[in-house]
Amino acid sequence: MMKICKIIRPALSKICSMIRFVLFSTLLLHGCSNEIKENEDTLLPFHTKRTASTADMEASAVSHGDDLNFQELLAPAPSEAKFQNEDYYIWGGSMVRDAEGKCHLFYSRWPRETGFAAWVTHSEIAHAVSDHPTGPYNHVDVALPVRGAKFWDGLCTHNPTVHAFEGKYYLYYMGNTGDGKNVRGLNWTHRNNQRIGVAVADHPNGPWERFEQPLIDVGADADAHDALMASNPSICRRSDGTYVLVYKCVGKKQPMPSGGPVVHMVATSQSPIGPFVKYPDPVFTIPGSKFPAEDPYIWAQNGKLWAIVKDMRGAFTGTAHALALFQSKDGISWELAKHQLVTTSRVNWQQGGVETLGRLERPQLWIENGIPAVLFCAAKKGDETFNVHIPLREVNDQAGMPNCPVKVRGRNDR
Repeated sequence: MMKICKIIRPALSKICSMIRFVLFSTLLLHGCSNEIKENEDTLLPFHTKRTASTADMEASAVSHGDDLNFQELLAPAPSEAKFQNEDYYIWGGSMVRDAEGKCHLFYSRWPRETGFAAWVTHSEIAHAVSDHPTGPYNHVDVALPVRGAKFWDGLCTHNPTVHAFEGKYYLYYMGNTGDGKNVRGLNWTHRNNQRIGVAVADHPNGPWERFEQPLIDVGADADAHDALMASNPSICRRSDGTYVLVYKCVGKKQPMPSGGPVVHMVATSQSPIGPFVKYPDPVFTIPGSKFPAEDPYIWAQNGKLWAIVKDMRGAFTGTAHALALFQSKDGISWELAKHQLVTTSRVNWQQGGVETLGRLERPQLWIENGIPAVLFCAAKKGDETFNVHIPLREVNDQAGMPNCPVKVRGRNDR
């Protein structure tokens, strides 16, 4: 009898474990199916909160502190997440919600008849709205129109990034002025007159108050890293209340008119409208590279700052023009994240599968309740341009376990 017990006991233990597993799985699936059933009429392809799928199981540890793996957060984009216009080049988008839940997209556009290189002379920052962050968006108006060559930003506004701070809305952008001529290639006068500005409004519908002086001007020292031009701002607020702004700039150490090298600098302020104090050392650099990175977007998450940056030469990810991930404790000193690659120049559509693009850049995020929810990018394929709004999976930082889908918060879901 003792021998029989010794033989049977391990088998019984395994059977009990299997029964417990089956019971737990049944309860979990029953709970998920109830939640899905309750919301199935209103689920929208925007923010998939940890779905119980194989892909999300693989993504279950993508955002644990230092181990943020942004590539695994990317979900397939719905068809309405493509924003374009047959009469205009569309380039880059940044979104903010108003108090009523309406989504406001700010983006660059310029007439197709002027050619792609006319972004530097003919771009204007336009405004579109939607009930959901991924779209579809409808054009409403031009937020920052031409206002005259006498103003520093009077003829061109470009590359917006919009934020809500302390009850107001702040639209950061590049502006320039010059002769207004649409030339073959870049108009170097306009390119080198690029400066960084901010416009302020009580509501995303405007009106937007613009300033007579740039927020970030070029450095007074001829040897400064930003002695020639300053552009492409990105800003976030640290936990201590300090505003950190990262921007692209060009110096005068290399032959004109293009100048160089092209680097990124950091400035901080206690106010979203400045004044900003510049730090001396460039960031996102590679020894010997004259143009290693472009288009950073910075944000705060998990007690630190993160940046998605265009990898111009592939020095950070191994793939030229891919998007790379950096991290920082203070926004002033940056290092490559453990999982450097965010994405190559392609997008995965819910209908149609993976599309390879010529360019995928200008990353911007919509962050909901402290968690990145949508990645906005500018895309180019041949002479076609559009914005794409890629929904992101959310992963529980505590348990690292996928959940069932939850109802997307649209305009009327608050």
